[in-house]
Amino acid sequence: MVGFTERERSGVYKSIYARRDIRRFGDDPVPEETLARLLDAAHHAPSVGFSQPWDFVVVEDAETKAAVASIAERAIAAAREGYREPRKSEFGRLKLEGITDAPVNICVTCDPTRDAPHVLGRNTMQAMDAYSTCLAVQNLWLAARAEGVGVGWVSFLYPHEVREVLGIPHHVEPIAYLCVGYPEAGFPEEPVLQREGWRERLDTSELVHRERWESGSAEDIDE
Repeated sequence: MVGFTERERSGVYKSIYARRDIRRFGDDPVPEETLARLLDAAHHAPSVGFSQPWDFVVVEDAETKAAVASIAERAIAAAREGYREPRKSEFGRLKLEGITDAPVNICVTCDPTRDAPHVLGRNTMQAMDAYSTCLAVQNLWLAARAEGVGVGWVSFLYPHEVREVLGIPHHVEPIAYLCVGYPEAGFPEEPVLQREGWRERLDTSELVHRERWESGSAEDIDE
């Protein structure tokens, strides 16, 4: 049988639709065997030329997490200044990271030199190694949801400072900094930013183009 059973398919789609960006974590540790499964799932992501450009820096030390959290605090403060009221105040009320709250942090990196210089499929799209690394992040995230583990991606960071704190080689790029742990209050029914009124999910029908990109509907073009 090539396809999955109905029950198996249901599990895959449930993980996709129920995945959430988690910022508030409880105190329970993530068992080592669970963490190992998540990292192995990430490592089984597809990659350009089977280059597997990712590495995973697992952080549990409180001082290290605090150092990264201080970077996030400055980055968040700088980003807030880019908004005008009332958006600025709305931004300030959002919880945008859970670095010190989460029992585990994982920095997912990309090594563009792995299997270089002739990475199959990267000749004309040089960023394919970074895209591949993002697929590893997605694998980890979906596996975590299936395990009941929450993940929050912290994008308010200065990569060069994270590289220094974690001792990442200069040529290796920090792609994703993930907070990992059991959610403090479970998984919300809808994305937090949607719940808070920050952004609504776009309708799929507005994003699908057939054969070629059209800037407007057929009705608009006729006019």
